[in-house]
Formats: sequence, C-alpha cells, structure tokens
Amino acid sequence: MLTITNLSKTYPNGVRALRGVSLTIERGLFGLLGPNGAGKSTLMRTLATLQAPDAGQITFDGLDVVAEPERHRRQLGYLPQDFGVYPGISAQLLLDHLAVLKGLTDRKARREQVDTLLEQTNLWAHRKKAVSGFSGGMRQRFGIAQALLGAPRLIIVDEPTAGLDPEERNRFHNLLSEVAENVVVILSTHIVEDVRQLCPRMAILAGGEVLRSGAPATLVAELDGRVWRKTVDKAAVDGYRRRFRVISTQLFEGRTRLHVLHDGLPEAGFAPVEPGLEDVYFSILQTHAAAAEVRHAA
Repeated sequence: MLTITNLSKTYPNGVRALRGVSLTIERGLFGLLGPNGAGKSTLMRTLATLQAPDAGQITFDGLDVVAEPERHRRQLGYLPQDFGVYPGISAQLLLDHLAVLKGLTDRKARREQVDTLLEQTNLWAHRKKAVSGFSGGMRQRFGIAQALLGAPRLIIVDEPTAGLDPEERNRFHNLLSEVAENVVVILSTHIVEDVRQLCPRMAILAGGEVLRSGAPATLVAELDGRVWRKTVDKAAVDGYRRRFRVISTQLFEGRTRLHVLHDGLPEAGFAPVEPGLEDVYFSILQTHAAAAEVRHAA
C-alpha cells in the first residue's frame, strides 16, 4: 500500500506545485486525473524519488520513501512522460543495459527477463531494431518493458497514452491491466477515457490539490438526474453560460451541444442525459476554478 500524507512542493520560482496532497493507494490501477499544470508530474517525480518534497510523508508497505530513497528504487518501475534513448541501440541491447543498471547482475537470469519482457510488450519481432527509430506506441511499450525490470511492486506511468493512435492505445491499456493484477500501478493522465476504462479508483488533481477521490462509478452516480443536454447555436452559448451552470460544450453537426448541471429541468428544450466521468471531471474543475477566482478577488 502507498500512503501519501500532506505532501507539499514549491519550486524556486515560487510555483506551488503540490499543496498538502494526501492519498491512499492499494494494489491495482489507480488513476490520477488532472489538466496540464495540475501538479501530476511533480507528484510522480516525487514518488519516484527524483525530487524531494518540502513537507509531508510517503510510505510504501511501511518503508519511509523520503528517508530511504535507494531502498524504494529497488521496488520501483517508472515510465516518465518523456524519456530518451541511445541512438542506434537495439531494443534487446538497450533493455539488457538498463537491466544491468537496475542491479540484475546474473547474465542468464537477466537475459531471460529481457526476452520475457520483449515478448510481453509485443516487441520480440522488433528486438534487433533501434529504439530511436520506433513509433510512438512502440517506444511506450519499450518504456513499460524497462519499468517492469526487476519485478517492481510499484509502477508509475506518466501520461503514457498521449499521442498514441487508437490501436496502440488499446494495446497499452491491455498491457497495463495485465501488469496491475499483482502490483500498485499509478496512471497519471489528462485523458478521462483512460481512467474510465482502466481504473477502479481515482483522484482528481488541480492546482496541486486533490479535489476528489474515490471509485469512478460512485463519483458518476452523484450526478444522477442532474445533467441535462441541449444543442444550440454557437451565438447562444454565452447566454446559457450566464443563466446556467454549463459544465461542457461540444460541437455537434455545426452547432454546440451543452451539458448543464442543474437540479431539475433547466428550461424547455433540455433533455436528461446519463452522466459520465467527463461530467464529473469538468464539474469538479469548474467548481475549483470558481473558488480560486473568489479567493483571488478577496
């Protein structure tokens, strides 16, 4: 179990990236959902011991991560948002090199693990090719392979599906689901669909704060009977924003489809709609933004 307690981080330029973040994360896939700039990558880097927090505590299965980062790294797999590779080095050789760096010194056992991971990530047929020439999806699969070296018990993946085509994204989802059966996997993303499809538990982060956490289905159920839809001309959207709580807009056949959060029928022409995780996400972010404006004005 990973326990994060009152974690805070402020950078030298004054940006408060984390503001008292507290979470408890058990085995399986946990989704950390938030917009760009929410503090997700800062939290991931802190959990991976790439930087120290200013305050707060992190424990993983009883180990104090901040006090003993070297011990924590032995049980950690990390796929950052961007990672570089040596040019011209094949996937098999590079993965073997990374395994040595991770402490896998037995040559036979290391080779077996490298070959197994290349098979698991569907890269065996490409093992002799340079990783620098891989497609985006293949690079991400290689990234997961290196994160799995040494059988880690905590795996952190930061924005892993950004830029992937639908086929690669689906393949990556299946791989993450398989991996998460026996370990803790934290999926940090701004893509709502990734969390909806994969994660039985999640948290929404914005402005360095945890705004909500829980099971996606439970959070969605809180909006039952409160989300309404209407398709209007683009010119009318601002008027609806002034009168109602519009939580999202989407183009639909040249017009704008509104989702409005309201207790009861807003007005004639609206139809009830079954809420989804996007409605939860946008409504929570909207509430947070409104509260921030009030604080700033005060």
